[in-house]
Amino acid sequence: MSSSTPSYKNHRYPVEVISHCVWLYFRFPLSFREAEEMMLERGVVVSYETIRRWCLKFGQAYANALRRRRPQPGDKWHLDEVFVKIGGVQKYLWRAVDADGNVLDILVQNRRDKAAARRFFRRLLTATGQVPRVVVTDKLRSYGAACREVMPSVEHRSHKGLNNRAENSHQPTRQRERAMKGFRSVGGAQRFLSAFTGISPHFRPYRHLMTAGRYRLEMRVRFTIWNRITGATDMPAAA
Repeated sequence: MSSSTPSYKNHRYPVEVISHCVWLYFRFPLSFREAEEMMLERGVVVSYETIRRWCLKFGQAYANALRRRRPQPGDKWHLDEVFVKIGGVQKYLWRAVDADGNVLDILVQNRRDKAAARRFFRRLLTATGQVPRVVVTDKLRSYGAACREVMPSVEHRSHKGLNNRAENSHQPTRQRERAMKGFRSVGGAQRFLSAFTGISPHFRPYRHLMTAGRYRLEMRVRFTIWNRITGATDMPAAA
């Protein structure tokens, strides 16, 4: 186990069970109780509350390890924001992806004004450690004002039709939001989405562009990477 692998000291269950539960929850639109039921079918008795704690403790660590293995993002970024109800109150989920659709960062904020756009731009620059060549957004004027202030040398393209890549990247989040019956707090939404956007895309290659054989080979590679960063071996089959 490498030094970057999370520590499982004092955990009663083996790493294979822990990593498999975290994978189930972040990869598929499952509740913790449904993940508990799936593990029971495999002969592993673990409570949904234990799975919840594992996801909180290890989800972000796994997501960060997967992000470190990604290539440097492209120099063309797509930004978008959508409405999201949290505890019955309307908030805004800001998202940035590169030209290949890789999520660069997400941020839940109360507003969609210039200050919010500026905060997101600065967070992006810190997270990626680089400045893009082009930023593509919708027609929200806050983007242009913030871009001129934070990244004056960057070309800003504002056009609704050019930003489909960022808008499409919200679809997996919407699917999970419906399965979870909404988010209950801003902090909880931020924590979940930060881990979710690091783990879920790893297991979502562009399947429609691959043959069945190529897809299976790609998924085997991705599962190998997952086992390496979690320190697990393959999950044993049900008895």
